[in-house]
Amino acid sequence: MSEYAHIPLRYQRLDSEEQMQQVADEFYDTMSRRRTVRDFSSESVPRTVIEAAIAAAGTAPSGANKQPWHFVAINKQDTKHQIRVAAEAEEREFYERRATQSWLDDLAPLGTDANKPFLETAPWLIAIFAERIQVDDQGEKHKNYYVPESVGLASGMLITALHKAGLATLTHTPSPMGFLNEICGRPSNEKPFILLVVGYPDDNALVPDISRKPLEEISTFI
Repeated sequence: MSEYAHIPLRYQRLDSEEQMQQVADEFYDTMSRRRTVRDFSSESVPRTVIEAAIAAAGTAPSGANKQPWHFVAINKQDTKHQIRVAAEAEEREFYERRATQSWLDDLAPLGTDANKPFLETAPWLIAIFAERIQVDDQGEKHKNYYVPESVGLASGMLITALHKAGLATLTHTPSPMGFLNEICGRPSNEKPFILLVVGYPDDNALVPDISRKPLEEISTFI
């Protein structure tokens, strides 16, 4: 069994606890302003910004360093149109047949429905795929580990990177999402995880007046 070579850790400790606190507080303030957006501007976003954000997502931890993710960044209008048509078909099934009444009741205050114009309006869609197994160049299959956890971490880092770059996002998860494999040309060993909508918010964008749980409700210190 081969071993990875080990190299020095690229770690830079902050100068003081005061600086640590300042950085932590500033990051919280930045992230507290992140909101899911459904009203997007059609203004273009440079591909290089999307590339940098995806590269940041690719630094996420993963089970046995398998890195079981693939990101398809979609900018072509005709491809976005195909995705919207397919997604709205699944959404209509969800709202009209699949969803329980309690689920619909929970969604009602958010004002969502089967119509997803943002899939065409926003300049970028990023389809995030989870690689359930790896297939090498010889067609041999290799197991990946903690795939949902690993891809979830990478997705969160991608959303954070895009927010830090001044962009808005929407996590869209029509179910099922198998149409993304066909439209994006991805193999069957990859499962669509999230369809991320990315761009600038529309000048008149509105978001629900909701709150986040306070620290004492989401944490325990023992």
